[in-house]
Amino acid sequence: MNNRQKELLRILLTNEEGALNIRDLSEELDCAEKTVRNDLDRIEEFFLDYSGAKLIRRPGFGVMIGIGEGERSAILRSLLSSEPKSNEERLIEITYQLLTSHKAITLQYFSDSYYVPKAAIKKDMEEITNWLHVFHLELITKPRLGSVIEGTELQKRSALAHLSELIPSLSNGKNFVLDLFLPYEITTVRKALEDLRDKFSITFTEEALESLLVHALIMTKRTRQRSSVFVQESEKKSALGRKEYQYAIWFFNQLESVFRLTFPEEERIYFTWHLISSKRVDEGSEQVMEYDEEVAEVLPVFIEKMGKLTLFDFEADSVLQNGLAVHMLSVINRMKYGFPIFNPLLSNIKKMYPYMFNMVILTLEEIKSTFHLEIPEDEAAYIVLHFQASIERMEGKRDLKKKALIVCHMGIGMSHLLEAKIEQQYMDIDIVACIGKAEVTDYIRQHPVDFIISTVPLEINMEYLVISPLFGQEDKKKLSQFVKKVKQNKPDLLEQNAFSQLLTEDLVFFQLDKGHRYEVVEMLATTLVNKGYVRKEFIHSAVNRERKSATAIGGGVAIPHGNPSVVQRSAIAAAIMKEPIEWGDERVSLVFLLAISKENHRDVRAVIGKIASLSESPLVVHELTVAENYQDFLRIINK
Repeated sequence: MNNRQKELLRILLTNEEGALNIRDLSEELDCAEKTVRNDLDRIEEFFLDYSGAKLIRRPGFGVMIGIGEGERSAILRSLLSSEPKSNEERLIEITYQLLTSHKAITLQYFSDSYYVPKAAIKKDMEEITNWLHVFHLELITKPRLGSVIEGTELQKRSALAHLSELIPSLSNGKNFVLDLFLPYEITTVRKALEDLRDKFSITFTEEALESLLVHALIMTKRTRQRSSVFVQESEKKSALGRKEYQYAIWFFNQLESVFRLTFPEEERIYFTWHLISSKRVDEGSEQVMEYDEEVAEVLPVFIEKMGKLTLFDFEADSVLQNGLAVHMLSVINRMKYGFPIFNPLLSNIKKMYPYMFNMVILTLEEIKSTFHLEIPEDEAAYIVLHFQASIERMEGKRDLKKKALIVCHMGIGMSHLLEAKIEQQYMDIDIVACIGKAEVTDYIRQHPVDFIISTVPLEINMEYLVISPLFGQEDKKKLSQFVKKVKQNKPDLLEQNAFSQLLTEDLVFFQLDKGHRYEVVEMLATTLVNKGYVRKEFIHSAVNRERKSATAIGGGVAIPHGNPSVVQRSAIAAAIMKEPIEWGDERVSLVFLLAISKENHRDVRAVIGKIASLSESPLVVHELTVAENYQDFLRIINK
């Protein structure tokens, strides 16, 4: 609401003398009577979020508000605490209003509401339009009426749940969607979810609980607006037999009694889908396999193919099978019900584990047609963590002394990865358990622990260290202050030898001038075809792979690659760009196109490891970009 509307609302809330005349209100607010009536419409819409508030219009007498004292106080406090909005907050609020409005809204309305020029609102609209395309929604402008979002209710709800991603640089882990709801609504829904968890002994991850909170709040809002989801009859029947449907019935009974609201059956089905798709930490692989046929089919094939690609015995790792079974159950259900996730760690995972990320993407491509399962890179990045943790368990050496507890808020895969990395690199640390924040107090009361390593701040009377879930260089320095001995990794000569053997002078291009990354990939791939290293299909597979997910790994370096089954002789083609080129969300100066056959797949890890280490050294990358010939280029790589 704009300031005039807020003042009108304040007048109505503080009035104790019966109905107020429209003419009197127009004089007090110094505006036309028509403007007052329009503002009353806006207030009426605002009251949809308050089940106990109602705008009462009495023709010939005036208007008044019917409201309880509790909600009257809450609204007045909200009005008093209103502050000017930042550009980012304005963008999120405008998007929220467009997604929840049945009517078109004009630029002038937003301009008046936020006290900014229409030009600024137009710029916001352009940004919103581009962002909505991810959710298959269209922002339509209707002459003289304004802008309105067109799409299905499911698509709109998906966008609402991901509003924080509209400004990824601003979020910093905070979910801005919650700021759009009243404190009592958040408290009520959160308590109902926690009661649901405790009553039925469901061990949701903290991340899953937060996601359910957001979706339940959106359901409440849209139910008040009489904008329910549409569910096919066949989908209704399949949900009715699930235990999660009974959970949903119980949950909505709690909300209905507090909000004085009746949720339609479609909302129960919709929430059932969310419960089915939520990540949990207590199920083992056998339970999941028995419960879900699709996971039982996909998982063994996936793990077997990953083992063949990487030459690691993943099938012997029961921890991997357990964690991945639980995770894949959630992934498959999210894909089935159309609940995309945003992975805030995607770019970091791609940079830190480029080899494993590419192996997972390659395996997912192979099984896609068999199981009709298309998994986006946001999901794939979480899967990477499970396999990376498995490798680090296999390679880690245990010489453990200090007892440490890991508190991680991001689920099984991330917890196991963090555990494996710490135990591998710190010889005198014994990770006794990986738990969620809610379990800390009970755990340390019952088990002896020397110190705690946490990914979130804790409220405990014990020394603990907060680190990033990905455990980067700064975190290693911080942890080194806690312990005396640190495991040192020796340089791997295999990386250097494998890389040098695959890179030849006729496959390195200096000062390459191309406008788009697809052109670079196509040119390098065509060179490999012409020189007999790969079959012609390699070009299409390499460009397609790049379309699916940009292969930049940070530091100005990219590692595109194609289908290894069409490689005849393993090779690497390299390009030093004349000017840095856009490569997804990054700018790249060095491109290494990998063409490594399945027979030589042992080399892939060594090669990507070498390139990843290069990307972490800005000085080396700079020296490579100014190299004038192949001899200098190779010397810099090998030094």
